[in-house]
Amino acid sequence: MSYPSTVDRRRFLRLSGLTGLGLTAAMGVELSAWINIDKNGLVTLLSHRAEMGQGAYQSVPQIIAEELEVRLEDIQIEFAPGHPSKFGSQITGGSSTIRGAYKQLLRTSAAAREMLIAAAAQQWKVPATECHAKAGEVVHAATGRKLAYGALVETAAKLKAPAQVPLKLRKDYQLIGKPLPRKDTPLKVNGSAIFGLDKVVPGMLHAVVERSPRWHGKVKSFNADVVKALPGVKAVFKVVMPVFAFEREGVAIVATNTWAAMQARKQLKVEWDDSSIPVLASTGQLYQQMTADLEKPGNSIRTGGNFERTYTEAAKKLEAVYQTPYEAHACMEPLNCVAHWQQDKVEIWGPIQAPDWVQGDIAGRLNLKPEQVIVNMTFLGGGFGRKAFTDYTAEAVFISKEVKAPVKVTWTREDDMTQGPFRPGAMYKCRAALNGERIAAFETRMAGQNMGLQESPRFDRNAFNENLMEGLCEPYIDAFRHYSFSDVPTETPVPVMWWRSVYASTNTFAYESFMDELAQAAGKDPLAFRRSHLPAERHQALLARLAEVSGWNQRKKGEGYGMALTQCFGSIVGEVVKVSKANEGGVKIDKVWAVVDCGWYVNPDIVQAQVEGSVYMALGAAVTHETHFADGKAVETNFLDYNLPRIGDIGKIEVYLMDNEEKAGGVGEPGLPPFAPALCNAIFDLTGKRIRKLPFSLQEL
Repeated sequence: MSYPSTVDRRRFLRLSGLTGLGLTAAMGVELSAWINIDKNGLVTLLSHRAEMGQGAYQSVPQIIAEELEVRLEDIQIEFAPGHPSKFGSQITGGSSTIRGAYKQLLRTSAAAREMLIAAAAQQWKVPATECHAKAGEVVHAATGRKLAYGALVETAAKLKAPAQVPLKLRKDYQLIGKPLPRKDTPLKVNGSAIFGLDKVVPGMLHAVVERSPRWHGKVKSFNADVVKALPGVKAVFKVVMPVFAFEREGVAIVATNTWAAMQARKQLKVEWDDSSIPVLASTGQLYQQMTADLEKPGNSIRTGGNFERTYTEAAKKLEAVYQTPYEAHACMEPLNCVAHWQQDKVEIWGPIQAPDWVQGDIAGRLNLKPEQVIVNMTFLGGGFGRKAFTDYTAEAVFISKEVKAPVKVTWTREDDMTQGPFRPGAMYKCRAALNGERIAAFETRMAGQNMGLQESPRFDRNAFNENLMEGLCEPYIDAFRHYSFSDVPTETPVPVMWWRSVYASTNTFAYESFMDELAQAAGKDPLAFRRSHLPAERHQALLARLAEVSGWNQRKKGEGYGMALTQCFGSIVGEVVKVSKANEGGVKIDKVWAVVDCGWYVNPDIVQAQVEGSVYMALGAAVTHETHFADGKAVETNFLDYNLPRIGDIGKIEVYLMDNEEKAGGVGEPGLPPFAPALCNAIFDLTGKRIRKLPFSLQEL
């Protein structure tokens, strides 16, 4: 191997960390969609979901290895290509990886194990019941004979998979439930992990795109001849990127390297036609519209009893309005994609959260069969829902098709921050009636963008937002008896989409802030008030544990404690935040306690890491950043004006897991929603100041 005269740090780490990878999975025998074993016994497990830091690269193989009876250190892991007929849904979103597939993964792995045992028993001419699997071998208990999986895999692959297989009891797990070190950590430390920006294919060109700074803007003209004459530039042309039911136009610059393309972009002059844009949105206009919408009748999502009559007749009432901001995804790795159009097939590589969606999208747009579209996942430097979208992959394919060569399209940080789609900002009007210490009636009306309405070019004002109750603990509904949930959709060209925990991140701020205000009005302790309205056993157990670990009942004067609770993505998470006055003024966050009930779980270290990351992301959206709009464009362009939280902004975070027999819930998202209301409730406890609008400044309190 020849080395360049100068080697950057990242390339040095990759080169110095190279090790022999052995035979590839393609040279082995496929024992199931997820399991490949070659004749030398090398076991390759496929991870069918994306790895963006949330731990799928570890958790999926950890499940498979448990029932397959192989050691994690003896396997290699590869990302599965997009193939929904083999792997089912491959969308990494909604905290669905484990809760959506763990039972199937357990059964598939156990079936493969039983097939290997049957193959060995057949060779030894003994009953399969006399054999068992351990550490990649089948053992005959009576004689001690052993056969490695590699010697059995061809025979096993010809056997029919058993319809029913015995699964281990939880008490017998050797891998599941253990805090095993992640398999992707060494790759990321030594630089050998391949992210989208690292991917190189032979003959690859490089592209950047100057996209319309305003959504729905059109290309009127551009100085193609001037830019084409610049060093390294191969082509300059208009490109269209689909964004939901609409299109975003831009000018692509294709060059021999990314630097040449970016330098040429500085010389590009585009005249934009914004005449088709209905409204040039600004932040002030958006929230003025939402404020007005809160007074309109909403689209009813769910009602029970008679809220209006109960509220009108009540002696004690409470009303509050809450506001949450628009947010960028701000992933550490900006969007990028490599695409190679080859007439009868397309191959794609990149940081992709939904390879099956991308496969279907491209097949439909180019009139290809799904098997003619090969979608390869790399590691993702963050995703948070943004990289589950199909806009940036389609754009890369269109550019490759135009130049008839493989092309890597790289987004700059400014592209990534300003183009969206964004988490939608929202406003909530909450009203409730109290009957002594009990909630007699409860209403929430939301004003904000409905993500689903972007799928059609026609805005349907009567379509309700089915996600409005996301984050609200379900047992509350029975306690309220008289309730109403509705929304009024805000119409604007600003594109919005999923963000970590989706609507739960905004809903829960309103619900759990208002719940605290109701507890105060009822003269009840906030945690006890919630317990009195949540009779379900799981919620009661979690709240008791939360009180215990946080020392809730031993709180002292001069300390601010706040709590919040959420139920979403199949899990329940409660958090307590402790704050105090900072020496330099304002308020500081001393400690956070989180109790997670996600039912059946794989790796407690991954759960802890996910909750810690969720808390920091929630902190950013609460106190350090938001996306503003002016004249139809996003204002914040980079981390200079979109400040991310630092690790020192929070004291210690303690995460506790509930152990029970409930089915698996999500982990990557449910830890985020409770933090902001818990923080604001703690600030009220310390200062008496209610915060109903995010973001706010801790230093100015």
